[in-house]
Amino acid sequence: MVGRRTRTLTLQRGFAGGGEAAISMDSDSSSSSLGGADHRSFRQITRDRLLFEMLRSTRKSSKSTWKVLIMDKLTVRIMSFSCKMADITEEGVSLVEDMYKRRQPLPSMDAIYFIQPTKENIRIFMSDMSGKNPLYKKAYVFFSSPVQRELVAHIKKDSTVLTRIGALSEMNLEYFAIDSQGFITDNDKTLEELFSESAEGSHKYNACLNTMATRIATVFASMREFPRVHYRVARTIDASTLTTLRDLVPTKLAASVWNCLARYKSTIPEFPQTETCELLIVDRSIDQISPIIHEWTYDAMCHDLLCMDGNKYVQEVPSKNGSTNEKEVLLEDHDLVWLELRHAHIADVNERLHEKMTNFVSKNKAAQLQQERSGGELSTKQLQKMVQALPQYSDQIDKLTLHVEIAGKLNNIIKEQHLKDVGQFEQDLVFGDAGTKELINFLRTRLDVSRENKLRLLMIYASINPEKFESEKGSKLMQLAGLSADDMIAVNNMRCLCGPDTKKSTSVGGFSLKFDLHKKKHGIRKDRIGEESTWMLSRFYPILEDLIEKLSKGELPKDEYHCMNDPSPSFRGIPGSVSARTSPAHQPAQSMRSRRIGGTWARPRNSDDGYSSDSVLKHASSDFRKLGQRLFIFVIGGSTRSELRAAHKLTGKLKREIILGSTSLDDPPQFITKLKMLSTEELSLDDLQI
Repeated sequence: MVGRRTRTLTLQRGFAGGGEAAISMDSDSSSSSLGGADHRSFRQITRDRLLFEMLRSTRKSSKSTWKVLIMDKLTVRIMSFSCKMADITEEGVSLVEDMYKRRQPLPSMDAIYFIQPTKENIRIFMSDMSGKNPLYKKAYVFFSSPVQRELVAHIKKDSTVLTRIGALSEMNLEYFAIDSQGFITDNDKTLEELFSESAEGSHKYNACLNTMATRIATVFASMREFPRVHYRVARTIDASTLTTLRDLVPTKLAASVWNCLARYKSTIPEFPQTETCELLIVDRSIDQISPIIHEWTYDAMCHDLLCMDGNKYVQEVPSKNGSTNEKEVLLEDHDLVWLELRHAHIADVNERLHEKMTNFVSKNKAAQLQQERSGGELSTKQLQKMVQALPQYSDQIDKLTLHVEIAGKLNNIIKEQHLKDVGQFEQDLVFGDAGTKELINFLRTRLDVSRENKLRLLMIYASINPEKFESEKGSKLMQLAGLSADDMIAVNNMRCLCGPDTKKSTSVGGFSLKFDLHKKKHGIRKDRIGEESTWMLSRFYPILEDLIEKLSKGELPKDEYHCMNDPSPSFRGIPGSVSARTSPAHQPAQSMRSRRIGGTWARPRNSDDGYSSDSVLKHASSDFRKLGQRLFIFVIGGSTRSELRAAHKLTGKLKREIILGSTSLDDPPQFITKLKMLSTEELSLDDLQI
């Protein structure tokens, strides 16, 4: 019997206990959104597959109560994004080992291998299980993606190893579930390997695309979904202009994903044979502003402005003797305060935290006494002392203290770096309310604005007005801003993301992309109609938000987006008569977007714009049974937190679960570093501070 979404590889007869080297993956995790068979979130399905379909399934034929779990560098990260150590232990794993480190022989225990199907991994596995004294009694092997036939044949050659294998299966799960509605393929050097000048004809180009396609396809194997594959086509200036490999990245990726899915249709039992969802593949050129502009929501600001390592925040906690200790905390879904506030505007966060504190104090006499002693507002340190005085409320106060501290730090940075002024000017540039004269005046007069923030302003300006940098004007602007040589590289490469001028076929700098050639000179954003502005500085929105709505309604521009499922898709990326296929499951149009102007720094009452924390909680807890077919969006070159937030927001609005995938999730400092890297061949990404 074969597990759902896994293809068990039949090696030969004669295994321990007789029969095939197969394993029954009994799981109730069929997850197609067609017909509403499964109503769990994307990350929950991923977690359940790892824990139940892989770990728990080994109990049926294993006599070992406790097992060893062996993983490589990639699969250990796949596991860590979806499961906690306590979850793994509960499934009978007492020890987790690194495949590439020397391991102690445990001949009385069974082992579970969750590994990539590489030659080196197979070699190590064979070494572990061969000979008279294998490291483990029995091995259950699960590959993260499809394994080559020659590698299976290599395993078959050793009859001793065969008798010690309890299962040999393809899990087809090779992505990082970074969010309940988001994943990355961990192709961190995508811009460098696919879009730099040296990418043409490079071995890394094809290797990067193939790895990316394989990992994207495993998402659909896990979800048991077969998508309509839409992609952004290459655009040329005229018939005499050659289409480059860089232009064809979305087209080539779409074709590779399609090929992987076609194999799944014939190899994975119960894999859908007809379309059940939508997939849209785009590249970073659709929106060069989102990775750079200052975002004003809690999650985005934490990762942009605080020196965080991933989701780790270092909190300062006072000890009983008066000194201060550092404590690492994770800003993740288990923190309910974080879950509520992460997509909220920072002003909303301030007000909600104040309300929570007021509510807590009003219901607690000891807290009231502490507040009276302090003469008003409670400071972070006083809150932390309250934890020691009121241990029964420690968890509640701990969480409030943590977020009061973080919000306080963010508010201080906003003031110190004059970010309200910077943010307002950024949005004025994007919406065409400010131009070159205003930029020159800002750079000359605002000496209190940091070089880093002036760099981001110029990167935004360069993406809007690339032609300004074809002459000395660009150099003078960068000199006026006091940019370093590295900063200037980032600005030039940002400009190149917009594509060369239609009258020229070359560009300045080390990075040339023929993206978005018909882009308008100005007005890269239009104010949206129908929804009142809620927050000051919330006028900006990611382009992906509009694309998702168009995809849902079947209104993607026919000259810009084609579909692999159509009878004759254009593989050369030249706009033709092929249209973006209309989904039979498109939802009727909802309310139109608003003009995001004006706004207030204080919280309006009874508002629900999809970004407020109440709204996010409502949408996050919405019943998946009510949702239509899923929408998957994949961004080549890195996605942003504003785009991930849009996926959450539109899931509630469109009543369809929207899952955002990308090669990486980038905050502004990371994205700027990657742009610098495109012209710095002698440095590796690890050499630069992100």
